[in-house]
Amino acid sequence: IVQLTASGNFEEALALCKLLPPEDSNLRTAKEQSIHVRYAHHLFENQRYEEAMDQFLSSQVEIHYVLALYPAIVLPKSSVIPEPETYTEISGDTTDISRGSSAVSDELEAPLPSHALDSEGFGDLESRKMSHNSLMALIKFLQKKRYGVVEKAAAEGTEEVVSSVVASSFASYGNNIMKKVSKGRVANIPVSSVARDAASILDTALLQGLLLTGQTSAALDLLKGLNYCDVRICEDLLKEKNQYACLLELYRWNAMHREALNLLSKLVQQSNSSNPPAELGKNFKPQIIIDYLKTLCGTDPMLVLEFSMLVLESCPSETIDLYLSGNIPADLVNSYLKQHAPTMQTTYLELMISMNENSVSGSLQNEMVQIYLSEVLDWYGDLRSQQKWDEKTYSLTRKKLLSALEGISRYNPDALLNRLPPDALYEERAILLGRLNQHELALSIYIHKLKVPDLALAYCDRVYESGLQQSVRSYSGIYLTLLQIYLNPRKTTKNLEKRVISISPDWSPAGVQKVGVLTSKSRLLRSSKKIAEIEGAEETRISQNGAEDSGKSDADVDEIMEEEASGIMLDKVVDLLSKRWDRINGAQTLRLLPRETKLKNLVPFLEPLLRKSSESHRNLSVIKHLREAENIQVKEEVFGLRRSAVRVTGDNICSLCRKKIGTSVFAVYPNGTNIVHFVCFRDAQSMKTSTTAEGGGSLSSWRK
Repeated sequence: IVQLTASGNFEEALALCKLLPPEDSNLRTAKEQSIHVRYAHHLFENQRYEEAMDQFLSSQVEIHYVLALYPAIVLPKSSVIPEPETYTEISGDTTDISRGSSAVSDELEAPLPSHALDSEGFGDLESRKMSHNSLMALIKFLQKKRYGVVEKAAAEGTEEVVSSVVASSFASYGNNIMKKVSKGRVANIPVSSVARDAASILDTALLQGLLLTGQTSAALDLLKGLNYCDVRICEDLLKEKNQYACLLELYRWNAMHREALNLLSKLVQQSNSSNPPAELGKNFKPQIIIDYLKTLCGTDPMLVLEFSMLVLESCPSETIDLYLSGNIPADLVNSYLKQHAPTMQTTYLELMISMNENSVSGSLQNEMVQIYLSEVLDWYGDLRSQQKWDEKTYSLTRKKLLSALEGISRYNPDALLNRLPPDALYEERAILLGRLNQHELALSIYIHKLKVPDLALAYCDRVYESGLQQSVRSYSGIYLTLLQIYLNPRKTTKNLEKRVISISPDWSPAGVQKVGVLTSKSRLLRSSKKIAEIEGAEETRISQNGAEDSGKSDADVDEIMEEEASGIMLDKVVDLLSKRWDRINGAQTLRLLPRETKLKNLVPFLEPLLRKSSESHRNLSVIKHLREAENIQVKEEVFGLRRSAVRVTGDNICSLCRKKIGTSVFAVYPNGTNIVHFVCFRDAQSMKTSTTAEGGGSLSSWRK
């Protein structure tokens, strides 16, 4: 065997090894491995790389030994090549076995033949080692070895995880129990990293081979799956080769998300520059950052928020969709945007509310409205300083503010009301007062400040319809409140101005004068709350905010009319009555109207009201007569049933006990034929009562 090997007849030497006696199996294995190694070196030096790698596979040498043939392949520094004896597992202490082990060790420790070459020959050999064919052979060798190596590394990692979980669970039982466990099975679980070191060497070398041979797609597939590539070595190589897609996968697999996002940001900036580098290969859009961030929403929301600032302005809708779809807490997103991107805060809140208002907390709704109001107040201040303010001017933000005040419901109206100027933004004030159920003040603003009766009527309609849905009895009183404002414009204006000034005392409004103390007559009218009894009308509370009752005595009404006769808005009163006659209490309305009101002006109100009243009266009359007829019919049926007679003789048998009735007290069932003893009937009814209580049912009617 030695002679054949020395002469280069490796295949014959291997065949001869198989003829060794079975008891020398260890020696035979060692000899075969030694021959395979020598044969592999011979083939490698003759540029038969794939055949050489097949021989290395047969020799079962470690990956380190083969990679030593490729000095350009950089390996992790922490990796230590095991002692040669570990390449063959030989047990025993016989002389032959020792010789076999020594032979293999000599082969593995022997320097390569290239050491004797001169510098020129050595350089030629080195170039041949890193040729395309040699690298392709190495890649195939590593791929064949990879499955077993990676499987061992994964199993080792699983064992360590199980070990840590078991140890932590046992630790809860106390130190004494933990000491016992540490002597047992848990302590015997291997925690070394030999398998993972081997996997790291293999994957690192494999990635370098794939990149050196131009197999970028294969390298990308390697990095996307389970791999143990050394981060530092592979990172440097990928940067040198400008393989950014592979570098991103390397970062992603090793949870180096910050490095990956920094790289993506750099690539996007370079792509958007006027002269993008040619090595980029493709155009990187901001969307690639958003797509990467989507995978981190559940694990690292703060990192998502930090790097989303890079694309928030260029892709606002996509970034906010990222926040929403990623289930990042809304309060966290809002506070981060408030600090780092205040211009996008309202956009985020708007989209949140538009998607699902109920899912947005009241604090966030209130904050959005406060932002709108701050912008509107700044805009109002600029126009007012230029003397260009007009109450009917609407900016985009003011439209949003009005829409938010009407559309959402969980903000704080008191806080907003205190920020409003007393001489402007009346429409906003009216909406906020309505939220506080200050209906009289809200309607006064629509009538006296905005001078838009249609808005006042629409406000009343909303309150009325809302009251119908909530079954509030006094919802119809809102129209009477509006009617009182039309009839008493001076008093309602004074009340409004006093309330506005009391809410905003620090403002110095232009055109708004503080109102003095009310006259004794007005104070007397406000303090007196008398209830007028009106035939045919229900008692209805007219003003829902605690103002006067709708019903006043005739003397009070006369005083009010005398005081406000000069300012009555009679045309508005008639228009209101004609449009909403079916929602207003007619009797109370007539009590409030001034005596000098002409009847012809009330025809649009009274005509349909009386028609409806007459129709209701007729319908109720018909119903009354039908009920009376039904009552008479029932009485006749009862009378007929009471007149029925039953003939009882000595031959009548009780249907329950089957005995003669005789002279005993009896009961008759409604069919008039079944006659029973009263005692039997009572017992039967008692049994039925208990049965009905348990299972439900009804008792039969009977007559005695």
